Amino acid sequence: MAKRFPTFKPYNQHQIMMLPPSLDELIVKDHPVRVVNAVIDSINIDPLLSSYQSIGCSSYHPQMLLKVLIYGYVTNVYSSRKLEVACKENINFMWLSAMNYPDHNTINRFRGVRLKEALRTIFEQVVKLLVKEGLISIEELYTDGTKIEANANKYTFVWKKSIQTNKEKMKKQLAEIWTYAQTVADKEDSLPDPPDFTTINAEKVKETVEKLNSVLTKNKQASNKAKAKMRYISKNFVEQIKKYEHQEDILGERNSYSKTDPQATFMMMKEDHMQNGQLKPGYNVQISTSNQYIVNYTIHSNPTDTRTLKSHLEQFEKSYGINPTSITADAGYGSEENYDLLQQRNIKPFVKYNMFDTQQHQATSDKTPFSVEKLFYQKEHDSYVCPMGQDMRYIGSIIKRTSTGYEQRIKRYQAQCCSNCPLNGKCHKSKGNRTIEVNENLNRHRFKAFTLLNSEEGKEKRKKRCFDVEPVFGNIKNNHKFKRFMLRGKEKVEIEWGLLAIAQNIRKKSA
Repeated sequence: MAKRFPTFKPYNQHQIMMLPPSLDELIVKDHPVRVVNAVIDSINIDPLLSSYQSIGCSSYHPQMLLKVLIYGYVTNVYSSRKLEVACKENINFMWLSAMNYPDHNTINRFRGVRLKEALRTIFEQVVKLLVKEGLISIEELYTDGTKIEANANKYTFVWKKSIQTNKEKMKKQLAEIWTYAQTVADKEDSLPDPPDFTTINAEKVKETVEKLNSVLTKNKQASNKAKAKMRYISKNFVEQIKKYEHQEDILGERNSYSKTDPQATFMMMKEDHMQNGQLKPGYNVQISTSNQYIVNYTIHSNPTDTRTLKSHLEQFEKSYGINPTSITADAGYGSEENYDLLQQRNIKPFVKYNMFDTQQHQATSDKTPFSVEKLFYQKEHDSYVCPMGQDMRYIGSIIKRTSTGYEQRIKRYQAQCCSNCPLNGKCHKSKGNRTIEVNENLNRHRFKAFTLLNSEEGKEKRKKRCFDVEPVFGNIKNNHKFKRFMLRGKEKVEIEWGLLAIAQNIRKKSA
């Protein structure tokens, strides 16, 4: 019986085609690259074109570079070098670039420089397209934040507390050497009392050092140890205090920054690849979503969400010319200042406060039977009734200022006789009569928020927030492996997150 040979499909690498296929024919109709192409083709890129000069040699078309860059972020290709390779090897990138081959320097310059002024407008146009198609609403927002590691070295930190400690040491050393100089000074060079070192600056240090040098260097009674110490102070203190002043200017209201990215602040990260709980330089990314589409984003160097809401809403109004009708957020945003802000802007606040979840559980609430919230308030007398039935009378108000300068008016009430009370030690821990502080404005806001959050609408919004805004961060950070920025500086980080936001919206649209 003759042996049968296997049958193979024709294979000839050198076969010439009479009608070679185009790149467009090789890409399936519903591929995400076509969505990227269609979206960018439908928006106005005039703001991007204005960043180019009309003289000089020709440049790669910004529309092509924008498509390549956004599709790179859609497909997790974030590196400019990898994008350069993709334009030569990946059929989807080759189709978008029309067989142009921009190098990594061109791509990186386009991303970091050309897009600086134009990307926000491009993002807003994409959002408006989604609104027009009925996929999202920009009236009801779900807001949250996350921290993403900066492209900065982990051990290049500058701490405000460390600067303050070092300045205190310098003050102490100057005061000690001044006191010593007074004891050995001649009558001709008598020193007055030490200068006021409450505040210290380069000019004051320089004057102090010059005065001490004039006394100690020519005084034979001064010890060699004191003169050596004075030489060290003369050589180092003025330059050190200038360095500290420069660092404090960079810090501003922050507690830390990184030397390799001065706008990044050291924050606690949930995604800790070192698994040692160390603070790492990063940025606080705030987004607002609708149906898992990003409709607004802002980048902050401040690690706390509380202080980000004002600028986040200002950016939203700047982008769309309106305020949202409602906002849903977690307890990280539930401050008196934020509630006042939302009230002024006529935005419905479905925003938790720090004790909201505790108040939802009766068992937990029963553990604090003597808390201020449990005391009965007598409106006609403006007084509270303590657990033993005695009046706690109003004794005055104080004004507290937050770190942002916001003023809080706090009313204080005091009990009359706590010394012989059988609940003394249980009702409160202070030695004298119990004094309580009441912020009526905050209590009013909390009552309004509690009512809204427990309404049928509020319950639906609380449920929806968990699967509207939070999965967006999970998708970007875990599914698409973006856990660390590639660019340095707040401006460039904002560009990078803007590209991620556009990519997220296009991925969602093409899903």
